[in-house]
Amino acid sequence: MLYYALLFLVIALIAAVFGFGGIANAAAGIAKILFFVFLVLFLLAFVGNLVTAAMPLV
Repeated sequence: MLYYALLFLVIALIAAVFGFGGIANAAAGIAKILFFVFLVLFLLAFVGNLVTAAMPLV
């Protein structure tokens, strides 16, 4: 997912350089949404790993 966020960020930067403002704004918005989704999923996985690692094995 982080790959797609970076891909849309690069597309937004290239579109901004060539003067396509609407496409640049849309791609930047998509990149921002994907980054925050990635961040939430990463934090959930991290906390889940901490919780399961703290449980003693019976």
